[in-house]
Amino acid sequence: MSRAERLLALMQKLRLYHYPISGAVLAGELGISLRTLYRDIASLQSQGAQIEGEAGLGFVLKPGFTLPPLMFSVEEIEALALGAKWVAQRTDARLGAAASHALSKIAAVLPTELRLELDTAALLIGPSQQPNDSDEILGLIREAIRQECKLELHYLDAQGKESTRVIWPCALAFFDHARVVIAWCETRQAFRHFRVDRIKSLLSQELRYPKHRQALLKAWRLAEGIMEQRP
Repeated sequence: MSRAERLLALMQKLRLYHYPISGAVLAGELGISLRTLYRDIASLQSQGAQIEGEAGLGFVLKPGFTLPPLMFSVEEIEALALGAKWVAQRTDARLGAAASHALSKIAAVLPTELRLELDTAALLIGPSQQPNDSDEILGLIREAIRQECKLELHYLDAQGKESTRVIWPCALAFFDHARVVIAWCETRQAFRHFRVDRIKSLLSQELRYPKHRQALLKAWRLAEGIMEQRP
């Protein structure tokens, strides 16, 4: 375990406790000596971590502190790099650019050894046949989801029948061959899935729908029999 990873592990341990925890317990959980633990705590304190306490009494981390250079492990860096590459290649231009910019901001605050891991990450995204969806429509859908606004769309179903729908969009799913809007449909009075490539035109009504997005997603999961994902 590198020193950066050890300091990160110590921060994570301290976040688990909301009361003073003894140095001996911390050292035992981390598999290090008391002398190393005290040196690491002093190092974190010198970098701004608000760790209170002292040897013999225990230590506690005051809430609300995040130390940017130690936010990620090597595997977390790999996951971030892979995720950003996926977004850049599988979504619309604006979201892809946002992923690249976010990764650049993360790289700017990483210590040298972790920045090298980010720059040289060897996990790649394979080629895929991407749907030819309008970036403008995708942008409008994402904005409506964020703002919890109704959308009016002219839609062409699988049989080629065109209809006008007013929907409450609550999620946008990205598949290899299609992007799908998950929404409550006022016409059907039920949840429906709309392929973005079948949307002929789209208009934001700039009216908030009567439920929160999280409540809609929960109801959709229940209707589909999908277990709710936990972070």
